[in-house]
Amino acid sequence: MNQSNIDALRTQAVPFRAHLIDGKLLPASDNGRMDVLSPIDGQLLTQVARGTAADMQAAIASARASFEDKRWAGQPPAARKKVLLKWADLIEANALELAVLGVRDNGTEIGMALKAEPGSAAGTIRYYAEALDKIYGEVAPTSSDILGLIHKEPVGVVGAIIPWNFPMMIGAWKLGPALAMGNSVVLKPAETASLSLMRMAELALEAGLPPGVLNAVTGEGAVVGETMGLSMDVDVLVFTGSGATGRRLMEYSARSNMKRVYLELGGKSPNIIFADAPDLSEAAKVAAAGIFRNAGQVCVAGSRLLIETCIHDEFVAEVTRVAEGMRVGDPLSLETAIGAVNSESQLKQNLGFVVTARAEGGEVVTGGERILQETGGYFMSPTIVTGVTPGSTLAQKEVFGPVLGVTPFASDDEAVLIANSTVYGLAGAVWTSSLARAHRMIRDVRTGVMHVNTYGGADNTVPLGGVGQSGNGHDKSMHAIEKYINLKTAWIKL
Repeated sequence: MNQSNIDALRTQAVPFRAHLIDGKLLPASDNGRMDVLSPIDGQLLTQVARGTAADMQAAIASARASFEDKRWAGQPPAARKKVLLKWADLIEANALELAVLGVRDNGTEIGMALKAEPGSAAGTIRYYAEALDKIYGEVAPTSSDILGLIHKEPVGVVGAIIPWNFPMMIGAWKLGPALAMGNSVVLKPAETASLSLMRMAELALEAGLPPGVLNAVTGEGAVVGETMGLSMDVDVLVFTGSGATGRRLMEYSARSNMKRVYLELGGKSPNIIFADAPDLSEAAKVAAAGIFRNAGQVCVAGSRLLIETCIHDEFVAEVTRVAEGMRVGDPLSLETAIGAVNSESQLKQNLGFVVTARAEGGEVVTGGERILQETGGYFMSPTIVTGVTPGSTLAQKEVFGPVLGVTPFASDDEAVLIANSTVYGLAGAVWTSSLARAHRMIRDVRTGVMHVNTYGGADNTVPLGGVGQSGNGHDKSMHAIEKYINLKTAWIKL
C-alpha cells in the first residue's frame, strides 16, 4: 500500500447504493433516498436508499424463505465453508477499495481502517468458516436403556444492526458466526456509514452465497430498525450501539415474538496506571492511542485515565506531550494519526461534553476545540481534562469522541472503587509490574475485557462482551456461536 494508490481512489465517484434483497439491488419502495455527507469535507459523497417498513419486511421475508427451503442451512458444512472462505478472499482482494470507501464515509484514519476494517473482516469470516465443521452435538450420560442426544441447530433469521465506527469489522463479528451456523441474515447498517458494509454484502453474493441468505437494508433506525425489532419473523437480534437504542430493541422484543436480543452497548473504560508500571513512557503512548485513535470513536476506548497520585503530574505531562504530537487531519493520508469525527452532530456533542467538564471543575490541559474548520470536515483536537471527579458527567457518560478524563487515586482499593463507579463494564486496563496486583485488578474490576500492560488488540480467539449496562452476549471467539444456535434434546428409549 502506498499513498498514490489511496489518492487514486479518494475522488472516485460513488454510485447510488440500493438495498440488497433476495439477491437483487433494489431502490426503496417509495424511491426515497438519503444523502451521504463525507466527514472529511462535509460534502455530498453519494446517496443511499431510504428504507421503508415495507422494504425491511421484504428483506425479512426473503431471509425467512431462504432459511425454510434450506438453500444455505441444508448445505453440507464443507460447502458453506468454501463459500465463506471465498468471501474472505474477495474482501481481502478488494481491501484498499473497501477501506478508502469506508474512510470517505466515516472518517477513520486510513492506517487504522485497512487493518481494522477489511483486514479484520476477512480474518473474522475466515475464522468462523474454519470453525463451522468443528461444532459437534453431544451425547448425554444416561442409563443403558436411554440415548440422550443434544443437537445444535441454526436459530433461523438473524437481524443485525451495525454501528458506524467500524462497520465492516463489527458487521463481520455478527455475520461470520451467524452464517457459519446456517442462519439467514438481515443487515441494517448505520445511517451515517453504510457504504463499505453494503459493498461487503454484495461480495458475499459474488462468493456464492445463495440469494436471500444475506439481505441488507439501509435507512433510518426509527423506521427500518424498528420494523426489524418488532418483526414476528426475526428469531435473534444482535446490535452494537447506544444504550438508549438497546433498551428500545429489548422493548420491541417484548412487544413482538420475544426474540433473543444480544447487545454490545457503551463503555466508560478505566485505564489504571500504577507507579510501578514497567514502562511509563510506553504506557503514555498506549493510553493516548487507546482514546484518540479513530477520534475516540471506539467502544472499548480507554476514556477514563486513573493515575496513582505520586506520578499524576508527570504522567499527565507525558500523555499530553504524546497527544499534542498526534497529527489530526485528512483521514486518507498515511501520515494522519487521528481522523475525522463521524458527523457534525457527533462533533457538537463532543464539544458539549468539554463545556460541561469545565463547568463541573475540570481543567482542559490540551485540546477541546473544533479544528481544521476551513476544510469543511468534522475534526476535533485530542482533549485531556484533569480534575475529573468520579461522579462528574465526564466520568459517567460515554462521549464517543477524543476526550480523555483524568482522575487520581491513592491506593489499590480506591482505584477499584473508581473503576467500578459507572453503570458500564466493557473494557479496562491496569499497568503494573506486580503479578499479584495485576491479578487482583483482573478479579476486582467489573468488566468484560481487562488488559494488563497494554490496551486493545485482542484477536478472534477471545470473546468481547460487557457486564452491567455495557450489554450481554459475546462477539468474537467460539463463544459467539452460542448466540446463533438452538439446542435440541433427543431423548430416546432403546
